[in-house]
Amino acid sequence: MPSKNKSKSKSKATKTQAKHEKKYSRVSESEEREGLLYDAEAAKHSRLGPKGSAMGGAPDGDYYDSDESDLEDGDGRKGWSRRKIVCTAAGLIALLVAGAMTNCISRTLTRSWLDSNSASEGYVEGVQGFGGDVLRSNGTHDFKRTVLIVSIDGLRADYLDRGLTPHLLDISKQGLRAKSMKPIFPTLTFPNHWALMTGLYAESHGIVANNFWDPASKEEFHYNQIASCWKPNWWLGEPMWESAEKADIITANLMWPGPPKMMSGASSTYFVPWRDRVPLDEKLDQIISWIDLPLQERPQLIMAYEPSLDQAGHATGPNSKRVNETLVKVDQFARNLHKSLAARNLGSIVDIIFVSDHGMTDTSHPTHVYMDDILGEDGLAEIEHEDGWPAMGLRFSPAANASKHLERLKEASKVRGKNGDGVEGTKRFSVYTHETMPERYHFRKSERIAPVYVVPEMGYVLTTRAEGDTGMSKGNHGYDNNDPSMHAMFVAHGPFSHDAKILHQRRSVSRRAAASAKDGWHSTAEGAYIMQTFQNVEIYNLVLKLLGAQQHAAPTNGTTGFWDRYL
Repeated sequence: MPSKNKSKSKSKATKTQAKHEKKYSRVSESEEREGLLYDAEAAKHSRLGPKGSAMGGAPDGDYYDSDESDLEDGDGRKGWSRRKIVCTAAGLIALLVAGAMTNCISRTLTRSWLDSNSASEGYVEGVQGFGGDVLRSNGTHDFKRTVLIVSIDGLRADYLDRGLTPHLLDISKQGLRAKSMKPIFPTLTFPNHWALMTGLYAESHGIVANNFWDPASKEEFHYNQIASCWKPNWWLGEPMWESAEKADIITANLMWPGPPKMMSGASSTYFVPWRDRVPLDEKLDQIISWIDLPLQERPQLIMAYEPSLDQAGHATGPNSKRVNETLVKVDQFARNLHKSLAARNLGSIVDIIFVSDHGMTDTSHPTHVYMDDILGEDGLAEIEHEDGWPAMGLRFSPAANASKHLERLKEASKVRGKNGDGVEGTKRFSVYTHETMPERYHFRKSERIAPVYVVPEMGYVLTTRAEGDTGMSKGNHGYDNNDPSMHAMFVAHGPFSHDAKILHQRRSVSRRAAASAKDGWHSTAEGAYIMQTFQNVEIYNLVLKLLGAQQHAAPTNGTTGFWDRYL
C-alpha cells in the first residue's frame, strides 16, 4: 500500500447474489467451529537426483593388431584378420553394454529420487494431466485439482535470503522458487494485485495507481474507500476467478484486493471482504474450512491476501526488527498451511503458489524534491488532480499553461555537472508524458494515466515545502520496477512444481546446462530449483492451465507458451 497518509478502512460485507449467500452461510457456520489443523509432522524428503555415469569409450588401441598383415583369401583379396574381427566385435559389444548400464543406472537413480520424494509427499507421478473434472482420492475423499494462491503483501524477493523463512525455503526446495518476480509499473499494491489476477498491465486493466482520477467518469478511485473503489466499472480485464467460474469451477476469495463483482455480474462463489488486522490463524482456518467442504461445494481456486508485512515495512522500514519478526510469523503461517494440507494427504492434489505484489525500499532518510520549488506557487496551484505516490501523475487545470509547467519539470530533472559543494550531480527524478513514457513500463495507453508523470529515483521523495515529512514512512515502494528492491517473490509447491522438477531432473547433463542458460534453471546443492526473474502477468495463465481451464482464459499480456517448459 502507499505510505503517504496510509490507512486501511474496515469494510462491511457486501451482499452477494442469492445463490452465493447460501454457500457463504455454510462457510460462516464452519468459521464458528475450530479449523481442522493436524499436528502430524511431514515426512522428511530425500533429494537424491540422477547422477551422470561414465559412458563406454572407444576400444583401446591394444585391441588391434597393427603389426600383423591382413590375410588374403583364396582369390587373393585382402580381408580382416580373425583377431581383428574378434576385437572389433568385442569393442562394439562393450559399447552396447556400457550404454545399457548407463541408461539403467540413470533410470534407477531417477526412480529412486521419484519414489523417495513421492512417498514423502503423497505424490503420484504424472499428475500434470490431472485437472478439470478428473477426480483423485487423498485416501478418504475425492478431490478435483485445486490451486491455492496466497499473496504476502510487500515480501521483497531477497527477504527469503535473511535466514528467517526456513519453512518457505523448505517448501521451495520441494517445489519451485523464482530468483524474483517483476511487478508491473507502478509498483503499488492495487495495480499489481489486479495484474496477478488478470495477467494485464495497468494500462490495460485500468487500476493505474492506488488513487487516481478517471476523466471519463469524473470520479476518483481511492483504494481505502470501499464504497467507491468496489464499483465494477473501475476494474477492467477478466480476473482468474471469473474465468474459472465460466468453466464451472468453484472459487473462493479471502480478502484479495479487488471487487466482489465484475461488470459482467460475475462473482466468486465465496467472498470474504477486507478486514484489517485479521490474525493469520483465522485466515488459515478459513482456507482449511473451504478445503474440508464436500466435493460439490469445495472451491478449486482459493485466493488469499495478507498485508501485515507490507504494513511493517512502511512503518519501520525493510531492515527493521518489526519486519523481521513479521517475516517469521508469515513463514510460520506458510508452515502451518503446508502441514494442514500434508496431513490431509493433498500433496498431489493442491498446488500452493505463494506470491507478493512488490518489494520495499528504505526511505527513512530520503532526499526531498520540493515540487513548489520547481513549479512555483502558481504552478502548484494549477494542479487539479494528483495521482499516485511516490511516483506522481499530474493533471493541470484546463486554464493552466501545462506546457510551461512541463518544461520546468524537464529542466529540473536534468543532471547537473556538480552541486554547489563540488559533489558530482545525480539524477533526482524523471518526467514523462504519454509519448515519452518508457515502453517497458507499459503505462501510456489509458486515459486514466495522467498526462504528466514524475518518477523519482531511489532515495528521493516528491513533496512540497508545506507538507515536508508529513505522512512519510520509513519504507516505501512505487519506484521503477527494474530495481531489485521492488521485486516480488514466487514460491510454488504441489503437483505442478513437483512434476516440473522431475522433467528437469530427467534431462541429460548437456541439455540441462543448455536449459539453464536459456530457460533460467539453477540447481543448488540443497536441491532447490530457481527460475530466472519473470513478470507477474504470467501468473494468470499458470493458474488457468493448472485448473485445466485454458479454453476459458481471457487475453492477457503474458507470454504465449511461457509455462509450456514447466508443464
